[in-house]
Amino acid sequence: MSFTGNMPATLFWECLLRIFLAALCGLVIGFERKARLKEAGVRTHLIVALGAALITIVSKYGFFDLALFAEGIKADPTRIAAQIVSGVGFLGAGMIFMRHRTLTGLTTAAGIWTTAGIGMAVGCGLYAVSLFSTALVVLTQLMLHRDYRWTRARMYGCVPAHAAGPVRSAAGAGGPG
Repeated sequence: MSFTGNMPATLFWECLLRIFLAALCGLVIGFERKARLKEAGVRTHLIVALGAALITIVSKYGFFDLALFAEGIKADPTRIAAQIVSGVGFLGAGMIFMRHRTLTGLTTAAGIWTTAGIGMAVGCGLYAVSLFSTALVVLTQLMLHRDYRWTRARMYGCVPAHAAGPVRSAAGAGGPG
């Protein structure tokens, strides 16, 4: 048994590159979230992307040697990918909180889930897709975090309770009716 298992050396080094690239993608997304003092920052996003890539690589290449020894055994890498999506969804659910009638953590949870998807894409060797997705996530976070007029809820006829001001009674005096 060699250091690379039953994997050819070129594939082994490519898998290491995939894990490293996934970690870099998670790092970039994590830096943006850390700059905004969000719950999940650099380490969380980096580890989620790296872990998703690792698990995807294991599901894609880790069991191909079974076919050499036993007939009738079928490996289905999509089963592992589905478990990554479910598991990271559970992780993200732990980041969503309701405080003072305000929901927080949704963007962080979505970011963690998307970072896992990016890690899975890198694990499958879809480099351009993963790099494009990383850039799009960071650009989205940067651009839509600002208070542009077109992003305000008032445009759509819904005004948040804290922005509407105090509720007045029918008499208009502000006191009991």
